[in-house]
Amino acid sequence: MIDIGEIVLKLVVPILEILAPAIPGKIFPYFFTMEMLQRSLVAALLVTFVSGFLGVFLLIRNLALIGDGLAHVSFGGVALSIAFGIGFELHVALLLSVVSAIIIYEFQAREILSGDASIGIFLTGMLALGLVSLRVWGGGVQNDIEGYLFGNILLVSKDSFNLICTISILTIIFFLVSHKILLITSVDPLVAQVQGIPVRTTGLIFSVVTAATVVCMVQVMGALLVTALLVTPSATSQLVSSSHRSSFLWSQIFGFSSVLLGLYYSAELETGSGSMIALVSATLFGCVAVFQFLIRPLIFSSENVS
Repeated sequence: MIDIGEIVLKLVVPILEILAPAIPGKIFPYFFTMEMLQRSLVAALLVTFVSGFLGVFLLIRNLALIGDGLAHVSFGGVALSIAFGIGFELHVALLLSVVSAIIIYEFQAREILSGDASIGIFLTGMLALGLVSLRVWGGGVQNDIEGYLFGNILLVSKDSFNLICTISILTIIFFLVSHKILLITSVDPLVAQVQGIPVRTTGLIFSVVTAATVVCMVQVMGALLVTALLVTPSATSQLVSSSHRSSFLWSQIFGFSSVLLGLYYSAELETGSGSMIALVSATLFGCVAVFQFLIRPLIFSSENVS
């Protein structure tokens, strides 16, 4: 079996080691030199790159909350796997998340329930199932679970890294091949249907891709903080972009800035990686919003007066 993760590391590690001497901090430079931390950094950057594209489409489709819902489903899968000693936590989480994403989409498409209602049911139901399973059958296991809840980048094992790399690469290929179809079905599904585009099939595939990406993100951000990386950079990009194309670019810029600054401060201040990335992401959104809606109008008004 081809080890995608090992191939990715061999390609990226030389670049990281070249950059290492220029990286500030006492602990953060180790992310560029130690194999375990290199693996974690590459996983975080891959997930960020994918979420930059995915987040924009989710906002266009008014599905900002689905990442949060599927993250809780993913946590439920991890908890069940640990409680019953199944192993392969991410694989179980991936299976449950994909099935849940398809059911949520079908409920919405068939107008059985609204998207928000379906997401809310799965979010609370799977989170509760995971917590109850751990308490009743798992002996109250907490160490690994806290990492999945709040994010612990050191949880990225070789197997997890391989899965993250595989899913990320397949997702990137999917976006490259079908981004135009995704855009038109997201902006105006009726027009897309008239043009003969398979809207339902596209929506189902997009739901599966979203579920797979969220499972990868849980390793970095934690189930409770996935939205911070999946939605916040894309929402920030909408404040400064004038088109969908520029929105994708700005989403990447804000996403990578959030992750790199978040990992830097979490390493140097010895805090959780997921919570620090979420804090940086929210801070960037706040700064951009203040500039766009308060400072910039004042600058333009003063120029007009003069």
